[in-house]
Amino acid sequence: MSAELQAHVAFHLTGKRMGASLQAADGLHLRPGLLARFGDLTQLRYDFPLVLVANRADDAGIQSLSALVNGILQAIAPRGIEGEATRRHLLRLEREIRTLASKGDTGPLSRLWDLAAEHIGAPGDPVLAGSLSRARAALQVDGEVVDCTHDLPARLVTHVWHVLQQQRAGRFEQELKRLIIKLSDILQADFLRSGAGTSAARLKASVGTGMEGAFDFQALSSTLAQAAGKDPLPDSRRQRVERVLSVLKAHQSLGQADGRWAEDLESGAFTSCRDAQAAFRNRLPEIIDVVKAIAIAELEIEGRYLEATHDPFFADFDETSVGAKDLGLFPDYLVCIGSESLHGPENAGLMEILASEMPIKIVVQVSDILEEPALRAGHRGFIAPAAQLGKMAMGLGNVYVLQSSSSHLYQARRGILAGLACAGPALFSVFSGSPSGAGTLPPYLLAAAAMQSRAFPAFTYDPAAGADMATRFALDGNPQPEADWPVHEFGYEDEAHQSVTEPMAFTFVDFVAIDPRYERHFAIVPRAEWNGSMVPVGSSLTSDSSAVAGKVPYLHMVNGDHLLQRALVDEKLLAAAHRSREMWHSLQELGGVRSSQAERLLARERKVWEEQKQREIEALKREAKPVTPAAPASPAAAAPAALAAKPIAAEAAPEKPSDEPYIETPRCTTCNECTNLNNRMFAYDANKQAVIADINAGTYRELVEAAESCQVSIIHPGKPRNPNEPGIAELLKRAEPFL
Repeated sequence: MSAELQAHVAFHLTGKRMGASLQAADGLHLRPGLLARFGDLTQLRYDFPLVLVANRADDAGIQSLSALVNGILQAIAPRGIEGEATRRHLLRLEREIRTLASKGDTGPLSRLWDLAAEHIGAPGDPVLAGSLSRARAALQVDGEVVDCTHDLPARLVTHVWHVLQQQRAGRFEQELKRLIIKLSDILQADFLRSGAGTSAARLKASVGTGMEGAFDFQALSSTLAQAAGKDPLPDSRRQRVERVLSVLKAHQSLGQADGRWAEDLESGAFTSCRDAQAAFRNRLPEIIDVVKAIAIAELEIEGRYLEATHDPFFADFDETSVGAKDLGLFPDYLVCIGSESLHGPENAGLMEILASEMPIKIVVQVSDILEEPALRAGHRGFIAPAAQLGKMAMGLGNVYVLQSSSSHLYQARRGILAGLACAGPALFSVFSGSPSGAGTLPPYLLAAAAMQSRAFPAFTYDPAAGADMATRFALDGNPQPEADWPVHEFGYEDEAHQSVTEPMAFTFVDFVAIDPRYERHFAIVPRAEWNGSMVPVGSSLTSDSSAVAGKVPYLHMVNGDHLLQRALVDEKLLAAAHRSREMWHSLQELGGVRSSQAERLLARERKVWEEQKQREIEALKREAKPVTPAAPASPAAAAPAALAAKPIAAEAAPEKPSDEPYIETPRCTTCNECTNLNNRMFAYDANKQAVIADINAGTYRELVEAAESCQVSIIHPGKPRNPNEPGIAELLKRAEPFL
């Protein structure tokens, strides 16, 4: 073993640099290779900034600036050359709005729109001004513009929560109005049947002064009294209806904009779980009274109130009688806290809320998902407890849980709406992309990297969605959820100035490499010492450890001068990556992406089938009759016989092609067509020629499309592995020329 290799192995095993060749990563401002191409985000079109549309609490309540601009362009810019100037002008305006938002300039979209138009010179350019004026007229919405910043989770959820509360207040007001009218009608009808209601004086007053001489009110009163019957409303029922009516009228102001509900909207957003608990408990007696009154009112309106049955029930009516549906009528409470405050009483308060089904929604802005690097003796963890909060809450079974990175909140907007609308507690655990470790990446990239690396995967758990995990749990939003790590194409220029592209996994190690606090876990290898004993981290983390035995893992990184580096990774960090993968596997199991139990049963059934087939083969062999061997031919006769056998073999029917797909690898011209289509199904061997790497990593459609696009027609798709794949008949017909 060379001295250089010894130094590499020593660093991997101990985390200590031996010799002078390995360089410390401290202060080099390195970033993982797959992040190298992301510089100024204002020059990219992506989801952010977002527009929080006023008074909307549906899918359209949270909109992407890019999506808004696309919609306007579809409405006002004709296709082709005629609309090119308008498209160019509006995209320029969008870029300027994005720049303003990135600098912290917030406010309504209308204000930022006008400010951006002024910055790009619209007042002095009639053509530009005309394009922006038409676009401005087509803009149908307005709302606060927010960028992907450390406080985005709280701002976004609070916005949606306020709108939902206002809508709930309106529905509550209408429901109380309906009940009050119905109960008032019951009392009014009883009064009209009473002696007071049918008296001559009452009848005379009801017609007004202009018609006093037209009727004999005394005779009319006598007639109505006889028709009314002798069954007035029982006193107990009248008193009960009056009591309920009084309670409902006293709380009708809850639904008014300037009433007590408005107070709850203002006080409902808390920064402490303990304070939210106290507010709910203070309001609980009032809630119990209103729920009780509503229940009695419904029974009285329908004429189903039975005193013998219902009086004992309502006499003992307390907080245990109030269900989640009942609580859903009233304002709930929102708590926005940072993960750094979750210790001691506050953490206990959070768990108590989630376990007790209180109508409280909690937003936890996770600022750091990595442990502090000042590790205690014997401590080997990297992932902070706050990163596991969502999974812990899901274990309670009754809590709506949404875990996401702030970069994914636009895609997760439906899940946010569902969580805020649910009757019980909800937890939104969101990694804010806050650079706790003094990282240099913008929050959007840091948050996206956390989700890509499986350090903070996205998932939702909705206990109201169904009775089983298949309907409750979803891994929507995670890239390539079937894989251990998402794989992307990494392109760079080698020493010969040739463009090179290769698949590269974005792993937990890549995420840790962003954080300067963990630079000591990496060591830079000089280019002269790069050798075949080094293996990419993504390969080192494969399930088959034997394939990389004796190899030293490294990570492709790029410095400030955009030069490619290889950074060795120590064993502690690699072990943490393995643990991160195992945690991801557990989520995959819950999400139905993979099932270790199903795989075990399948292997067992396969073994039974193989044993059965082997027994059948052996039985056939035993039943077969022995064949008498022919006498050996003389040497003189053997030679002509051998010669004569050749044309016979040549004339034999050719062997049918296999049903399995294959590639004529030696004929590959390295055109990249198949690898660009699916770089997990197709890959290059050591000779840079295509092979089928993983047939299960793609579809039969992709096999056929790869065969059609291959420049030298060397890809043979075989027969489909899934006969139920959509469009299979068409695909088989397209595949025929290549079989």
